Amino acid sequence: MPHNSPPRAAGRDRALHKAFRSACQRYLAERRDHRFADRGMWLKLALLALGAAACYLLCLTPSGLAGYALCYFGFIFFAMMLVVNVLHDASHNAFCRSGAANAWLGRVISLPLGLDADSWQVRHVQFHHPYTNIQGYDPDIDENGVLCQTPFQRWKPVMRYQHLYWPLVAALTFPWYAWWMDWRDRLGNTPFTRHLPHQARVARGCFCLLKGAHFLLALGVPALFMAGKLSFITVLTVYLASQMLVSALFVSLLIGTHWAKGHFYPTPVKGAMPPSPYHHAFATTFDWGARPRLLGYWLGGLNLHLTHHLFPDWSHRHFTALSEIIGEVACAHGLAYRVLSVRDLLRLQRRHLTRMGANPTEDRRQ
Repeated sequence: MPHNSPPRAAGRDRALHKAFRSACQRYLAERRDHRFADRGMWLKLALLALGAAACYLLCLTPSGLAGYALCYFGFIFFAMMLVVNVLHDASHNAFCRSGAANAWLGRVISLPLGLDADSWQVRHVQFHHPYTNIQGYDPDIDENGVLCQTPFQRWKPVMRYQHLYWPLVAALTFPWYAWWMDWRDRLGNTPFTRHLPHQARVARGCFCLLKGAHFLLALGVPALFMAGKLSFITVLTVYLASQMLVSALFVSLLIGTHWAKGHFYPTPVKGAMPPSPYHHAFATTFDWGARPRLLGYWLGGLNLHLTHHLFPDWSHRHFTALSEIIGEVACAHGLAYRVLSVRDLLRLQRRHLTRMGANPTEDRRQ
């Protein structure tokens, strides 16, 4: 990952930009609306928070292992849903109107899963979005020695089976970031450190306080209440299993659309990025259709991922309408816009991982 990220080309795709801007301004004017969260989004936040709180309290009541594990998983699942529906928007300053309010909302929402919202914002918003599928710039495709995600990464024989074992890698993502990468970012061991807000001692203290609060909430209190009923090892195992299950679900939803498209870029020579941000988004990202349609609402619009990449600072409550606008504008400007089915999405993901794992690097570049 380079330490300096070159700015994206300015003034490109003027016709596309003008068409999208006009259509979106007309859409908001007709509805007398804004791009941020509305009362419905705040109600969704409240319902998910209540679900998480109820499951957490239930897991602390006297019960056997099965009851504890089920309720605890419910707590972590609702916490993941809050990340999907609230933190994701807040990190793009699309939930509240105030940037500071979005930042603190994100920190609170991420506490049950132990993730650092500031590191997430830097990695996801400042790097993944503008540099999607670009080797050396997009942290989501960083070479990890376990998966070969692009034609420009080193290949190992074990990767022939990566289309089978990649869900395990996805499952380990949340624990890996919460207990390793967040600390490396904060301690200055990654190129993302200098992009983190407020590097003063107070900010580092806040980071440690939030990590401690996560440990206390997710492990300390349950271990205390379950003392004499369940061992700490059992409580820790339930914690890790729950984290891994929701991690597998979240990561597969988030990164799968970029794998499905199958377009990747080598590390740019002298920092020269793809010249067209709009065409780059269409080349690397898909929308896919959720069935039933209400599922897309509870997924926080993650299924409309191209829509999110084109309109990252809009609340996901607008994504269905925005996807229709994208279809109209894309057609008028000769861009292919396709909404995948879930079956097609999974098939293309598997095909990409199989192709990247089956052949030597030089062959895959053909």
